[in-house]
Amino acid sequence: MSNSSLVNYTRISPNRTAGRTHAIDTITIHCVVGQTSVETLGAVFAPTSRQASSNYGIGYDGRIGMYVEEKDRSWCSSSSANDNRAVTIEVASDTYHPYAVRAAAYEATIRLVADICQRNGIKRLKWSTNKNDRVNHLNGCNMTVHRDYANKACPGDYLYERMGDIAKKVNAILDGGSTPEPDPTPVEWDKADVMVLSNGAEGNSVLALQWLLNHWCAKLGKSAFYCGTADGIFGAKTEAAVRGFQCEYGLPQTGVVDGKTWAYLLC
Repeated sequence: MSNSSLVNYTRISPNRTAGRTHAIDTITIHCVVGQTSVETLGAVFAPTSRQASSNYGIGYDGRIGMYVEEKDRSWCSSSSANDNRAVTIEVASDTYHPYAVRAAAYEATIRLVADICQRNGIKRLKWSTNKNDRVNHLNGCNMTVHRDYANKACPGDYLYERMGDIAKKVNAILDGGSTPEPDPTPVEWDKADVMVLSNGAEGNSVLALQWLLNHWCAKLGKSAFYCGTADGIFGAKTEAAVRGFQCEYGLPQTGVVDGKTWAYLLC
């Protein structure tokens, strides 16, 4: 079983089950609830305490990350039965309703799903607005969503309402049509306002930041980097840890996590 050649970044998560009990025949697309990079998403899935992962992730700029190989089951959909047969994909999104995704991420989702279908012998992608069709794979339906298995909004209304469009565009590629081109001008790190975090921010990006600060604290023995228990809330303790980290690496001690600070955190 192969993996996608479209991957730009790989960080395999420990949160996975070796092997599958079902052949891949399903696609499950999630929203991240954060305009994150593939590196940040990799950091989110890295700690065993997270108990979550996905096969692939798509950053706000359209880059593609792999966190669980296709041969293995990710822990993504609150359903082991679904994850055993599905390739799961997390897509960077806004943190508020309807959890919109950027054009580059949307186009990358279509490219990735088409590639998965081609390599796994999925000849047609079929979406249904009927939950019973989805969870029971009736009438050819082979797309599911997280809200099918848990009381969640995921994948958000923006993606949920576009599942039919994703299926249509993927099927056009499977029928020999053209693949959407990547965004020719991806956002650079130091210009990525979506990556800037400061006191008061919440969500997965903050959680990743806190894990990284604590990771470097433990690895380098720098107590100034310690931000306490990672809870996804950017408060005074996290800000102090960011300032300590910035001081160590000669960065402006703003307490704000910008592109340059992320670059040092993720190195």
